[in-house]
Amino acid sequence: MALALILTTISPDVGGVLVRGEKGTAKSTMVRALAGVLPPIEVIAGDRFSTDPAEPGATSPDGPFASDAETETRPVRLVELPIGAGEDRVLGSLHLERALADGKAEYEPGLLARAHRGILYVDEVNLLHDHLVDLLLDAAAMGRSTVERDGISVAHAARFVLVGTMNPEEGELRPQLLDRFGLTVEVSAPRDPAMRVEVVRRRMAFDADPAAFVAAYQGAEAELTGRIERARKRIADVELTDAALLKIAEVCAAFDVDGMRADLVTARAAIAHAAWHDRTSVTRDDIRAAARLALPHRRRRNPFDAPGIDEDLLDQILGDDEPDPTPPDGSPDRPVETPASSSAEPVDTPAPESLAEDSSAPEVAQHPSPSEAGAGTGAGTDTTTVGTTTPYRPKLVAVPGLGTGEQGRRSRAITSAGHRIAARTANGTGGSIDLVETIRAAAPHQGSRARVGTRLTLRPDDLRVAIREGQEANLILFCVDASGSMAARTRMQQVKTAVLSLLLDAYRRRDKVGLVTFRAESGVLALPPTSSVEVAAARLEELPAGGRTPLAEGLLTAVETLRVEALRDPNRRPLLVLVTDGRATAGPDAVERSRALARQIAGTGLAALVIDCESGRFRLGLARDLAADLGAEYLPLGEVSATSLVGAVQHRFGGAA
Repeated sequence: MALALILTTISPDVGGVLVRGEKGTAKSTMVRALAGVLPPIEVIAGDRFSTDPAEPGATSPDGPFASDAETETRPVRLVELPIGAGEDRVLGSLHLERALADGKAEYEPGLLARAHRGILYVDEVNLLHDHLVDLLLDAAAMGRSTVERDGISVAHAARFVLVGTMNPEEGELRPQLLDRFGLTVEVSAPRDPAMRVEVVRRRMAFDADPAAFVAAYQGAEAELTGRIERARKRIADVELTDAALLKIAEVCAAFDVDGMRADLVTARAAIAHAAWHDRTSVTRDDIRAAARLALPHRRRRNPFDAPGIDEDLLDQILGDDEPDPTPPDGSPDRPVETPASSSAEPVDTPAPESLAEDSSAPEVAQHPSPSEAGAGTGAGTDTTTVGTTTPYRPKLVAVPGLGTGEQGRRSRAITSAGHRIAARTANGTGGSIDLVETIRAAAPHQGSRARVGTRLTLRPDDLRVAIREGQEANLILFCVDASGSMAARTRMQQVKTAVLSLLLDAYRRRDKVGLVTFRAESGVLALPPTSSVEVAAARLEELPAGGRTPLAEGLLTAVETLRVEALRDPNRRPLLVLVTDGRATAGPDAVERSRALARQIAGTGLAALVIDCESGRFRLGLARDLAADLGAEYLPLGEVSATSLVGAVQHRFGGAA
């Protein structure tokens, strides 16, 4: 991680770094420490856009500036982008106070302007809305931001190092966005007890005397700053030969990456790595180091593929099976030697909350896996486990009505983005100004206000913001029948493939997902609601089938799961997806008890979908009856695929669909 961060600060054209890792691994700590070891920059005094006075032809919205304009030196900024930030905060917008007081349309710079020539840090970048992530990546790639809104037209430089950190358990980035990050690294907590002891010792030493701790590493940090500055100056002199460029192309082609971005990023990172190690030309070692950082995340074809790279294949392509040479400082790719230990990095001091988080396992680990749940039911001897086949594009199902949840791509909702449907009083809340409605609200009061000439007089209570309708993300809770009636190999494979297809669709639409299974005598929460569909897919893959059908218990477990989740996330509307053939065989009056419970659930207004898995020539239609009791949409298993559904409609209506 330290190497990736340093390479992208030496050469910002590399395209930033995405750090994936479990909680409590000092991801945020290291990113924040990076700003402290970067060389300071010179800017024009008073310029809000950090213009470089040495850059020929540099312009700024605060300019023009005289050739002898006063300059100042300041540290590199680390600008943090909050997860809840809107587009106005990121890009900048109309300065409302000036607009109301003076009638002037003045631009208020956003976070992109503040981050110019610095670091823009997004913690939990996987939870940021996709359109904002795309906007950040576009600005980082182009080095410029253009704002055309609210009667303002402004363009300014926006060259920054974009760093994102994320915990994969909370959900993944879409592969298209993942590819836009130049480098990606995976981090995890050390398992070596001695290393863990050293982490705790340093943390406690810092807490006991922060000033002394910082002073102990001051020399090492100064050396690191000097080395970064020298590498930046040297990078223009590093030669990328045709042979090295051909080797990079061979590596990218062998790993079957899409597009040309991988070749460009690998070449830029290799040049930066050579400059970092005081070399004048790119070597195999530089290409190897760059490929390890630039290629793993570009090999993914769908969200369920784990990022990674075959290093043996990499060495084979590079034509060098020997281990990497050790840099002069005695440790591979380590920035500098520290005074306390030759095996530790000076910029990596874990935060207190990070150490606290290490002591607890992920939430899903507290719940039994489907196979563990089956082991205690007495039905372990008659269970089977089958895999899935290739997923397909499923039919879109949505929660009826109009929600107010987080932006997504499933159900209709009032969101910050979308088409305008009305306006409301601002009341100090966020949102884009609705100019027409603001003027309309102020117009009747102009006669009683002290107007200056023909200028419209506005007051804060005149402000109106647009109400927009877009789409929201939902909670999709799968309740899957894993009983003996579902255990036929082909049938269970079809069920798992259908659920996997719906999981993939939920990932694309930014939903949270959960998984409840029922078999033998009980229902089990196999996966609590999460944004990580990777974990859900893994749990689905290992799901066994066999035993009786406790349908009522499965419904009760699903209802309790949704009740608890509603307390945690009340704005996210749920959709219950019940996958069953409708049979109920566990306990007395199992069928009637299940149907009575379904009618009670229907009275709560819960949106539901019943996927009927019954097959064969003679069908009982129990799942259809259950859907009627639930007030749920009914869908046969064979019609989950959007392609199958279109085909059925075309067959029924003679190809008119």
